[in-house]
Amino acid sequence: MKAAISYLLFGLLCLMISNAQAVEKIMIELDFTPNLEDGKTTFGICARCHLPEAWGNSDGTYPQLAGQHVNVLMKQLLAIRNGTRHSALMYPFVQQRTIGGYQELSNVVAYISTLPMNPAHSKGPWKEASKEYGRGKKIYQEYCSSCHGDNGQGNNELAYPKLQGQHFQYMSQQLARIKRGAREVHPGMMAVIKDLDLQQLDEAVNYASYFVVPKESLATSKTWRNPDFK
Repeated sequence: MKAAISYLLFGLLCLMISNAQAVEKIMIELDFTPNLEDGKTTFGICARCHLPEAWGNSDGTYPQLAGQHVNVLMKQLLAIRNGTRHSALMYPFVQQRTIGGYQELSNVVAYISTLPMNPAHSKGPWKEASKEYGRGKKIYQEYCSSCHGDNGQGNNELAYPKLQGQHFQYMSQQLARIKRGAREVHPGMMAVIKDLDLQQLDEAVNYASYFVVPKESLATSKTWRNPDFK
């Protein structure tokens, strides 16, 4: 497995001319071939909170990471590491002195992406027959599907997150954080979130929480336990 990693190196230097000019952001693309065995070892650090199965929890404190696209996972880890995504809880654990360099990050995100997903993730309160579900479907299809896919499958190449199988509470909480300015996202997504109120956002992710996850991506049962961490 090969993971292409792209990250922004923020220009912290200034051109020392008569008037200091800020240096433009620089995009650097790095390519690594992940080592899954090493990734399993590194994941031991993550498993303390995200659980050995990487399933997170239903109250939204931790997301389901299992089965997520490698470039999505890498993008978020780097964003937290360089401070563009604020997470006081995660920040110490993604630093080089804790988890390692880019190769180690590549190893661990590749390992996480191979884990089967929770077949019983938490879903939203509004089921298919409800008017909220119907409204959420329309909102999702109009505003979200072009990036996240008709079935929430996301896009690894573009680092758009997979939403299928994600806990409703986590998605709801993250949208609320973005709405109030506590988390930065792509300008296109920010524009959508500003255009919708919290009820509409919840209805959209309620719809997304009911997406069918492909059987091959799921664990055999909700009692499945990661055999790498007995």
